[in-house]
Amino acid sequence: MTRGFQRRSVLAGLAGMGAVMTGYATSANAAGGKPFFQRHDLPIGLQLYTLGPDAAKDLDGTLAQVAKIGFRTIELAGLLGRTAAEMKAAMDRAGLACTSAHIQGRPMGSQSFSGDLAKLADDLNVLGVTSAVMPLFYIPDRFELKPQAGEDGPAFLSRMAGQMTIDDWKWNADFLNQKGEALKSAGVAVGYHNHNNEFAPVGGTTGMDILLKETDPSLVTFEMDAGWVTAAGQDPFALLKQYKGRFTLMHVKDIKATTQPNFALKQDPTEVGSGMIDWKKLLPAAYESGVRGFFVEQEAPFAHPRIEAAKISHDYLAGVAA
Repeated sequence: MTRGFQRRSVLAGLAGMGAVMTGYATSANAAGGKPFFQRHDLPIGLQLYTLGPDAAKDLDGTLAQVAKIGFRTIELAGLLGRTAAEMKAAMDRAGLACTSAHIQGRPMGSQSFSGDLAKLADDLNVLGVTSAVMPLFYIPDRFELKPQAGEDGPAFLSRMAGQMTIDDWKWNADFLNQKGEALKSAGVAVGYHNHNNEFAPVGGTTGMDILLKETDPSLVTFEMDAGWVTAAGQDPFALLKQYKGRFTLMHVKDIKATTQPNFALKQDPTEVGSGMIDWKKLLPAAYESGVRGFFVEQEAPFAHPRIEAAKISHDYLAGVAA
């Protein structure tokens, strides 16, 4: 009888343990056991700027490599000397879609928000783009758009940003509202992408707060560059919470912990997953706040060839359970 009792107790214990483990597995899966992007059926995108001159030199070869890595969408930063139709044909050959594109505010190249908006809308529709994002503030016309001796691009842009007034940032907000209203009928949402310049104090506020508060949510969306937000010494979690619903796109960009907080376009870049940003927490926070378009982007200098760096970031994101 004692042996029978002991056997029944062991079996009952094993059965109970099995039920507990089954419940644990079920709850773990519900809590995010599957990788983030798979669970939400979202593609991992790539901002083509990451590949810089490689894409301009060999578009078909570069896009084929991008697709082979596993990216399914790209975000454009210009047409690389091609027409919209040529770019679309190249993307189709690689099996890639383009849902977002960076469009300059000032006249630059074949596309800008200051040019022919009807032509821009046609080009974006050909490409399949539904979000046209201004990647940088519009520098006021009164500024001398000329670098000083020995001044590189980031230093020049930082100096321009440092001269911006509250009225200049409000002008930028109005500009975005106007372009958003003009392109809405074409099925294109206008957006704004931040660097770290926008977080510099100006008159008791910041350029970023002015843009977020002065733009019409029905006309203008935002693309959070998590790397630049962090480089500014800001908290991307707090920004997403404060302005829930305003950010629908994100640049998944990582930076090293050696990055010193600044407003001067400086950061120590690295591949996603090897920096200081906690993506296991930030990805779901971004999703909860309304972000649906995620694009890997990395700044120079690179420790690896650019395409290898893109693969490192993609593979990390493809496996991260967030």
